[in-house]
Amino acid sequence: MLVELTYFKRIMTESIHLFVRFKTKPSSIYEAWLDSDGHSQMTGGVANCSNLIGGSFNAWDGYIEGQNLNLIPNKEINQTWRTSEFQDDDKDSQLTIRLEEIGNETELTLIHTNIPEGQTQYEQGWKEHYFQPMHDYFD
Repeated sequence: MLVELTYFKRIMTESIHLFVRFKTKPSSIYEAWLDSDGHSQMTGGVANCSNLIGGSFNAWDGYIEGQNLNLIPNKEINQTWRTSEFQDDDKDSQLTIRLEEIGNETELTLIHTNIPEGQTQYEQGWKEHYFQPMHDYFD
């Protein structure tokens, strides 16, 4: 009896879910995130951004690239997200930024999914290369 074997590659991914508050309006974060000069100033890394659905962007001197999937002005940004550390066969990760005004602050909820397995360093990257510079910029 001949047995046919089928092999499958199991692809595992990581997810990050973070909350942070800034002393600014949601519109300030939304506009800066999608503007080349604003994004560059709030993070300290060179960025080329688009504020259009389907528009491409890159950030941190080309380390990050992606595309805007859905935009809800001043409330939510959905993007594909990929760094130069991704392998060619890795699928793009997905980034959702939600903005909620709470008093005189904005709570930013970051949901980053479909990160290639083993690349959990992105959580620290978000804190060091986005949230800290954004606090310096907005607060």
